[in-house]
Amino acid sequence: MSRNALFPAALAFALAAGPAFAQALMFKGDLTGGAENPPTMSKGLGSIEVTLDPSTRKITWKGEFKGLESAETGAHFHGPAQPGENAGPVVGAPAKKGVFEGSATLDAKQVKDLEDGKWYFNVHTSKHPDGELRGQLLRVR
Repeated sequence: MSRNALFPAALAFALAAGPAFAQALMFKGDLTGGAENPPTMSKGLGSIEVTLDPSTRKITWKGEFKGLESAETGAHFHGPAQPGENAGPVVGAPAKKGVFEGSATLDAKQVKDLEDGKWYFNVHTSKHPDGELRGQLLRVR
């Protein structure tokens, strides 16, 4: 087979295989009291990284926080909501000793909301049951 015949065949194979190797998307959020709605005066801080595999709709996350004003009572992903808006929880993310990580499979609407920047993560505490720290999830790649 000549080189001229190989190139179109290789290109066709690469294009056909492309969706099977969809690149993971990464999102990050900085957790602060000021991002809560209404804002808290918490000096606590945290961060979260979320990876989405578009082909399976599976997310994995890892994060940490410190300096809470009271004991952590829950941690969740919420959406759909823009910064400054509130929404109900969509995925729970249990935390222990300021660290959390896990995974979940989303439905198509949840994936779209996440990709559109309409998800946030927050940490609830006994002093701030509606949330002490919050971070909007923004796509970084």
